[in-house]
Amino acid sequence: QLQLVESGGGLVEAGGSLRLSCVASGFPLDDHAVGWFRQAPGKEREGISCISKYISSSNYADSVKGRFTISRDNAKSTVYLQMNSLEPEDTALYYCAAIITTVPHMCVMTPEMYDHWGQGTQVTVSS
Repeated sequence: QLQLVESGGGLVEAGGSLRLSCVASGFPLDDHAVGWFRQAPGKEREGISCISKYISSSNYADSVKGRFTISRDNAKSTVYLQMNSLEPEDTALYYCAAIITTVPHMCVMTPEMYDHWGQGTQVTVSS
């Protein structure tokens, strides 16, 4: 069974940066598209970025476009989310998720499409 573990969250001042990591074990991550999601208290889970299994496609929610960058290192079974220019509105629990796919360019930010999830890492941005 594929297991995902997120790390890299923490407390940062507005304007600061964090890099989240999502490390996979149990199955090769390179057969999977991966997405990053976040959920703030009282809000629905929001898809913020995704990357296809062969790095050829990526996408971002409008709320993070230009500030966040997703990348992956299949040799390390790791997907990263570099977050710059953080804002208090980015405060949330951040999750990575994966779905095995045969489609090379598959990249979706719909939570219901994913069947493997990590436990999340908290990001708190102070004003």
